[in-house]
Amino acid sequence: MQLRFNLFDSPTAAKVAKRFYNASLPLGESTLPKTLRELVELRVSQINGCGFCVDIHTKEAAAAGETALRLNLVAAWRHSTVFTEAERAALALAEEGTRLGDQGVSDETWAEVRKHYDDDQVGALVCLVALINAATRMNVIVHNPGGSYEPGMFADMSS
Repeated sequence: MQLRFNLFDSPTAAKVAKRFYNASLPLGESTLPKTLRELVELRVSQINGCGFCVDIHTKEAAAAGETALRLNLVAAWRHSTVFTEAERAALALAEEGTRLGDQGVSDETWAEVRKHYDDDQVGALVCLVALINAATRMNVIVHNPGGSYEPGMFADMSS
């Protein structure tokens, strides 16, 4: 696959991308662990078929201390034993929030999320799922391939 269009070649898209990145910065200040955020973003990236985002969130999760075993099992989290109940609730929210056309987020998933996360964390999870869905869609549309990401390479985008 070849990149069809570099969003940073467009002054308008580059401004949006920078603001988009900056909009996500408060999520790093939340009490959600970085590894959980990366697992959620990885799962959404897998569902949406975004190689670039899978590359980013696999590498960022590993850099944050996530194990190869857990990273390899994210796609099959429902059929594995390595995730906590809280992580499973967040991954279910990520899946159902990504596949909104199927049923939306179920009452069962909401109950599990509310059991494990406080209001600020729930808000952060909802924003995280929405933002990564937008990011994956932008990258899939332009065919941005995975494989060249280095952890932290977007840090200079913050303003």
